[in-house]
Amino acid sequence: MSELPKDEIELRKAISGYSSDPEGFVYFAFSWGKGDLKDFSGPDLWQKEQLQSIGKQLQAGTEVSVVIREAIASGHGIGKSTLVAWLILWAVCTYEDTKGVVTANTKSQLKDKTWSELAKWYRLCTCKHWFELTATALISVDPEHRELWWIKQETWSINNTEAFAGLHNQGKRILLIYDEASAIPKAIWEVSRGALTDEGTQIIWCAFGNPTRNSGEFKDCFTGPEAKHWNTKQIDSRSSALTNKKQIAEWLESYGEDSDFFKVRVRGVFPSMSAKQFISVMDVDAAFGRHLNVSQYDFAPKILAVDPAWEGDDELVIGLRQGLAFKILRVIPKNDNDIQVANIIANMEDSEKADAVFIDAGYGTGIVSAGRTLGRNWTLVWFAGESSDPGCLNKRAEMWKLMRDWLKAGGAIPKDSGLYNDLIGPETVARIDGKIQMEAKAHMKERGLKSPNRADCLAISFAYPVAAKGRGRSKPAMAIMPDDNNIFGD
Repeated sequence: MSELPKDEIELRKAISGYSSDPEGFVYFAFSWGKGDLKDFSGPDLWQKEQLQSIGKQLQAGTEVSVVIREAIASGHGIGKSTLVAWLILWAVCTYEDTKGVVTANTKSQLKDKTWSELAKWYRLCTCKHWFELTATALISVDPEHRELWWIKQETWSINNTEAFAGLHNQGKRILLIYDEASAIPKAIWEVSRGALTDEGTQIIWCAFGNPTRNSGEFKDCFTGPEAKHWNTKQIDSRSSALTNKKQIAEWLESYGEDSDFFKVRVRGVFPSMSAKQFISVMDVDAAFGRHLNVSQYDFAPKILAVDPAWEGDDELVIGLRQGLAFKILRVIPKNDNDIQVANIIANMEDSEKADAVFIDAGYGTGIVSAGRTLGRNWTLVWFAGESSDPGCLNKRAEMWKLMRDWLKAGGAIPKDSGLYNDLIGPETVARIDGKIQMEAKAHMKERGLKSPNRADCLAISFAYPVAAKGRGRSKPAMAIMPDDNNIFGD
């Protein structure tokens, strides 16, 4: 093997000195004030602080056996993708046989923004000749290390998590980066945690993104059970030298400081409701545990609603709504004994003196059939059925819209965390015709959310107008128009 040139030996020695100093690497590896960087003297303030944070944690620990978790929620235009590029180049250049994975919310984000920004800074990096940049990877050019020394981009797939589950590098360095982390599903986060189990390994996990959703794994980095393990920061776009201040001023004038739009796009603050979220946290918070004088709703019909379990981990939920008051009567694990369930419902119908019983038709047809043998006239509700509201795609969307209106009008729900999470979980699906369409339960599960059985139970109570017994016919189709003072009297 030929001897290395003196300047190459000196470069390698110098670069190795920045193994625990990403900020120093960024200043050393790029020609600030020259060429393409002639108008720049170094990173923006928030970028420097972030690089310093990682460096301090590395320096405080040993060379290995360090786990660093960084989560940054920010507004637009602050240079997140640039920081990602620097971290990738620092990680591979300063530590032999580093391995890493970079993923993003979409394939286009990963290719057109994250990897495009990496290509820009790779071209400017003083040690770029040590690595080959392809369309999907940054790989060592040393033939003996090509299989051991790399950073790869991976588009996440809920059905293919091997790239994340297999990210191990015992005794070396691992870099894991999530770009636009809000939309990355729970399943990917869970398998990524497997990489944290490598003993004697330097592990750096960074999650960046606009805080577009007020629930999920990214939000949990800031407020969830594992928040104490994450070093978090929320960055206001107005504090960055890189952002368009004129555009921000226009947004402030148009939307206001406390609007969800401004929170997400400028302040780096999680919204009261996500961009696609159907029911806001504020409305659910207001309803949660609200105390009402139930007797004032004696005029209103009592509607017993049943949402049967769909799959093994789902629940069968029975609830009762009267006017603006709702309570959960019973929650049962999935039960395929329709006769047994029908008897439970019949007993509750009698004890509560219910005026109508609505049951989700998805898995409720057998229950309703069993009810008929008991002399019961229960009503099946088809979620995919036709909506009576032209602004809703189907019956499910119509019922959820009525439920949302009910909450805004002063509806009261019990202090039930399951119901709370169910109400704020579902998102809408954008449609060209503008109709309301709720996301599929299967998609919710991909995002790590449970089937919203408790919220669906409440929604079912809005399936059809109901007349209270003794005040007219009790058939579900009998519409009663409430007066202005008796909203949701059905």
